Amino acid sequence: MTIKILLDTDIGSDIDDAVCLAYLLAQPGCDLLGITTVTGQARERAMLASAICRVVGREVPIYPGAEHPLLVEQRQKVAAQAAALGRWDYATDFPAAGEAIQFMRRTIRAHPGEVTLLTIGPLTNVALLFATDPEIPALLKALVTMGGYFFKPAPEWNIMLDPHASAIVYRAGVPEHRSIGLDVTTQVQMPADAVRERFAPHKLLRPVLDFAEVWFRERPQITFHDPLAAATIFDDQICAFERGRVEIEWEDKEALGLTRWEAGQPGAGHEVAVAVQPGRFFAHFFSVFQG
Repeated sequence: MTIKILLDTDIGSDIDDAVCLAYLLAQPGCDLLGITTVTGQARERAMLASAICRVVGREVPIYPGAEHPLLVEQRQKVAAQAAALGRWDYATDFPAAGEAIQFMRRTIRAHPGEVTLLTIGPLTNVALLFATDPEIPALLKALVTMGGYFFKPAPEWNIMLDPHASAIVYRAGVPEHRSIGLDVTTQVQMPADAVRERFAPHKLLRPVLDFAEVWFRERPQITFHDPLAAATIFDDQICAFERGRVEIEWEDKEALGLTRWEAGQPGAGHEVAVAVQPGRFFAHFFSVFQG
């Protein structure tokens, strides 16, 4: 049995999006139905996604999505890793801007109760999807979000880049909404030299490593935020979760994007990751690239 996945990503900023996409392509339990990109230079982000898919001959539908947050100023204007695209084959012809939301809508409606929507970037596309078709949240199997900081009063990048979209998504009433936040993702890191050693032998990870060299110019390691969120879909023992209610701050300008967490709320539809087994995660992650 495979799990149907729609991936919504801001690939091209933090390198972990590219690592996550490679993991999904290698994961035998994943039926990747499509990719939508979000935030500044959405088309260049689509090119990066295409390059990773093409290195293993996969033709996954890729749709550039919303480039601007709903109300706040765009703080993520460029896809820096696109600078490394010249060494790889990638698509340049993508559907027109604005079609991403309808693609998501059609795909979910074609598979009611079967699609897990994995969001690893700002939630602009997902908020527009839910606003366009209010029945969509109930038609999902699950929504899995890499985002939030639930046990520390600090903002997290994906949520704060579009706090109003985040508030819409977290209030949507998805039957199963899991959040994997910085509380756990910051515990799964790997220094640059170890990344080079572990990634280089695997064909699917070579373009990712090339893009990672852009990332390593300013940072000495990769934090596996997004791959951790994806891995929890296929191994539910990697993270422990608590059920409760999440509220996103969208009115207070001094606290935009803060994630407020109330554990143990009866009937609440949110689950938040509260612990992680880093060793289990890394063993699981690299296992899909063997052979």
